[in-house]
Amino acid sequence: MTKKVKIVTDSTAYLSPEEIARYDIHVLPLKVIFGLDAYSEGVDITNEEFYRRLAKAATLPTTSQPSVSDFPRIYGELAQRGHPVLSIHISSHLSGTVNSAMAARDKLPQAQIEVVDSLSLDVWTLVIRAAEAAEAGQTLPQLKASIDKLNTSINAVGVLSTLEYLWKGGRIGSAKALLGTLLRITPVLAFEAGEVKVLHKARTTRKAIEYILEVMRERIEGSTPIHAVVVHTHASELALVLKKEVQTHFNCAELDLLELGPVLGTHIGPGFFGLGFYSEQDWQPNQY
Repeated sequence: MTKKVKIVTDSTAYLSPEEIARYDIHVLPLKVIFGLDAYSEGVDITNEEFYRRLAKAATLPTTSQPSVSDFPRIYGELAQRGHPVLSIHISSHLSGTVNSAMAARDKLPQAQIEVVDSLSLDVWTLVIRAAEAAEAGQTLPQLKASIDKLNTSINAVGVLSTLEYLWKGGRIGSAKALLGTLLRITPVLAFEAGEVKVLHKARTTRKAIEYILEVMRERIEGSTPIHAVVVHTHASELALVLKKEVQTHFNCAELDLLELGPVLGTHIGPGFFGLGFYSEQDWQPNQY
């Protein structure tokens, strides 16, 4: 009898302790580094502590992927127990984590391991859906196929309060066209295929939210139920406004709220808010 697929991810999924325990998810922490002080995300620094320290920092922190030994260790342990593994991680455009995962997988050719490179900031959705499907008994090939489809179907849009962090981190992509104009606009960005793209230049936050709702109407057919998660980086009030608007204007089968922590907070800075969403037909795991 084939054992249940185990889910491995990293700390940028921002799972709650309850979610980790419920699905027995294995989480490898990335690190955020202030000068000589390195912290493991979700282990020895909280979101509140991070954003407080970020506001006072003279220079921006940096981030690093999980330790070199982490992937071989966890993959080896799970393979020894006979579990297939689906490993879902932060975009390769933001971190080398996926490359480390693939290198560790290749060193265990007899093990059943699949690695997923997330294409948006919404690692949480991919991990939770995968964990649910694994609980329901999906095989690794079925699970990989359904998660790959969902990965290309998630729409991720958001509003930045500053481009400073994307720019200094070298991850600004096509949004660099906005440099020098940010004081006069509120940019609405999309995170597609792991890269940052400019969707719209709004004049106010209110106009930016209205534009996000327009994008959702264009991409969701009629009254199709949607699944969505509103995310933010130390901008809970704006996130709640967006959540209320989405709840009012769409048929939400699911609508969650999630604060992004130190690693993504380092890359996109505080004050960001947005959401990841997909329609009901984009997640049909039983058809594979």
